[in-house]
Amino acid sequence: MFVFLIVSIITGQLASALRQRAEEATQREQETRTLYELVNATTSEEDLDRQLSIVAEAIVEVFSDAGVYSCAILLSDDVGKLALRVETGQSTKSLQPQLTADEEATAILAMRQGEMIDLYHDVTVSQSSRQSPHWIRRALGAEKRDASYARMIPLMIGQRCVGVVRLLVEKHGRSLVVDREQTSGKGQMHSQVAFFWTFLDQAAAIIERARLHRESLQVELLQRTDALRSALLSSVSHDLRTPLSSIKAAASSLLQEDVQWDEETRSSFVQAIEREADRLNRLVGNLLDMSRIEGGALRSEKEWYPIDELIHDVLGHMHLLLQGREIRMMIPEDLPPVELDYLQMDQVLTNLLENAERYTPAASPIEIAVERIDDHIEVRIGDYGPGVPAEDVERIFDKFYRVLNIRQGRNSAMGSGLGLAVCRGLVEAHGGRIWAENRAGEKGAVFHFTLPLGKVNG
Repeated sequence: MFVFLIVSIITGQLASALRQRAEEATQREQETRTLYELVNATTSEEDLDRQLSIVAEAIVEVFSDAGVYSCAILLSDDVGKLALRVETGQSTKSLQPQLTADEEATAILAMRQGEMIDLYHDVTVSQSSRQSPHWIRRALGAEKRDASYARMIPLMIGQRCVGVVRLLVEKHGRSLVVDREQTSGKGQMHSQVAFFWTFLDQAAAIIERARLHRESLQVELLQRTDALRSALLSSVSHDLRTPLSSIKAAASSLLQEDVQWDEETRSSFVQAIEREADRLNRLVGNLLDMSRIEGGALRSEKEWYPIDELIHDVLGHMHLLLQGREIRMMIPEDLPPVELDYLQMDQVLTNLLENAERYTPAASPIEIAVERIDDHIEVRIGDYGPGVPAEDVERIFDKFYRVLNIRQGRNSAMGSGLGLAVCRGLVEAHGGRIWAENRAGEKGAVFHFTLPLGKVNG
C-alpha cells in the first residue's frame, strides 16, 4: 500500500507538471500569435498615430484582466513638451483625451528619470512612499479621473526615453507592470510581465523608426536643397554672365569716343543690347515662374484666345533672337480658340523656341505645327539639331537638368536648366502634358505639348 501511495503521489505530481507545461505552452502560443498579429497590424500602417493606437488598443484588450482599462501614449514635441498622441479605453467614452496637470508633470518626471511613477487616486503621500526610489504618489482630483491610479511608464531605447505610456488601472487589478529587472524567473506571472514589456518594446520601436524616418527625410531634403542651391548658383550665374558680358561689350563699344561707328554697326550694338536684355528678362521670368510652381502659388488667368495669334505674337517679340532663321509654320486656319493664360503660354512657347535656337545650327530651320486631335490642341516645336540622347529624354524637363553630352550648334552656352521645367509646370497647370522625342530616321528633336479644348461660353 505504501508503494502504491508513493507511486500515486509521484504520478499526480508528474501529471500536474505536465498540465502546467501544457498550459504554459498554450499561453506562449497565444502570446506569439498575438504579437505576430500586432506586428502585422502596425507594419501595414504608415501613420505613426494609427500605429500607436493599435498598440494601445491591444494593451487594453490583452491586459484588461489585470485591471488595465485605458492606455495613452505621450510623445515629446519639438520643444520638449509632452503631448498626448493616442488614448484608448473606457476613459475616452466620457472624457476628452487630455492630461491633467498632475499627469503631465508626472509623465515629464518619468521621462526624465527613466523610471515608472504612479499617480494614486485619493491616496495620502506616506513617509514610506517618499523613501521609495520607484514610486511617487500624488492625489488625483476625483473629478478628473475615476481610476484607482495612473501609471506612467517611460518607453526606452537604450538609455534614451522616446515616449511615455500612461495606464489607467483598476484598484484591485493584478499588477503586471514591474521593473524590467524583475521579469526574470519562471512561472506564469513572470511570463505575463515579460509579455507586457514586449508590447512596450514594440511601441518604443515604432516611435524610434518614425524618428529615424523623419531624420532620413530631413537629411535627404537638406541634400537635395544643397544640390539645388549649387545647381541654381552654377546655372544662373552662367546664364547671367553671358548676356551681361555681351551687354557690357556692346555698351563699351558705343561709348568709345575715338571710334566713329557707322549707323549699321551702331544699330547692331543696340540690337545686341536689346537681345541680351530680353534674354535676362526671360531668365528672371523663369525663376519667378518656377518659384510660384514650387510654392503652389501659380494662378492661371485663362481667357479664350486663338493659338495661332499667340504664336505670331511670340515670334514678333523674339525676332532679334530668331533673325536669320527659317521658321516653317504648319497651322490650320480652322482652329478653335483655346482657354489659356496668355502670359504663361507665351512663356512656354518662348522657352521652347529659345531652346531650339540655342542647341541647333544657325542655318537650320525651326518648325512650328499645330493640330487639333480629339478634345485637345497639340503644338509641336521641331528642330534639325543633334536631337536629345535617349537616356535624357525623360529627364530634360527636370529642374536644373541639362544635357551635357549634346553637340551644340553655334551657341555653345549652356542654359540654366529651368526653361523646360517651367514649361512642364505651366502646361500641366493648364491640364495638358508636354514631352519630347527625336525625329525618326533623321536628326532633330520635336517638343510636343497639348492644351485641352473646352466649350466657349455663349
